[in-house]
Amino acid sequence: MKMVNAFNMKRAAAGLRRINLDGLRWRVFDAKGQVLGRLASQIATVVQGKDKPTYTPNRDDGDMCIVLNAKDVCVTGRKLTDKVYYWHTGYVGHLKERTFKDQMAKDPTEVIRKAILRMLPRNKLRDDRDRKLRIFPGSEHPFGDRPLEPYVMPPRRVREMRPRERRAMIREQKKAELQQQKTDGTKKGKKREAPEESA
Repeated sequence: MKMVNAFNMKRAAAGLRRINLDGLRWRVFDAKGQVLGRLASQIATVVQGKDKPTYTPNRDDGDMCIVLNAKDVCVTGRKLTDKVYYWHTGYVGHLKERTFKDQMAKDPTEVIRKAILRMLPRNKLRDDRDRKLRIFPGSEHPFGDRPLEPYVMPPRRVREMRPRERRAMIREQKKAELQQQKTDGTKKGKKREAPEESA
C-alpha cells in the first residue's frame, strides 16, 4: 500500500517542468462534502483563467488547481447507482461500462478529472489545462512547499420550490385541514346526539 501511495505522489509531481509556473497561483479545492458538478464547474473556471480580468480564449492563463479529498465528493439524486461511464476498447462489441459507485471504489480522482475535462473546450489548450490539474484521493499532497491559497466555494443558493409543486403542496394542506375539520365536526355531532337519546 505504501508503494502505491509513493507512486501516486511521484506521478502527481510529474509534468510540472512542462508548465510555465511564473505568476501562477496554487489554488487548493477541498472536495469533502461538495457536489461533483458544482465543484467541477468552479475548478474548470479557475483552470481556464476565467476568474481573471486578463482572460483571453487563445491563451492559457489558468492557475494550478490542487483538489483534495476526492474520495469524499458527493452527488445528488440517484447518480451513485444510475450514472454510468462508458468506453470502447476498439474491438467489435467491446463497449465497457462502470457505474459511479464502482468508479469511486476503483479511482475517485478519475471521476473529478472527467467531470472537469468534459467542461473544458476541445482545443489545443486542453492538454495544458489538464496538466495544471492535480487531484488527490486524500488530504496528502507533495506541494506543501508552494504558496497555496485555499479556494472558498460560493454559497449554494437553494432554488425555491417550483410554482406547480408549491400549489400542489398547498392543495394537499388545505385538503388535510378540511378532512380534519370534518372529523372534528362529526365527533362533536355524535357527542351532541348522545345526551338527546339518553333523555
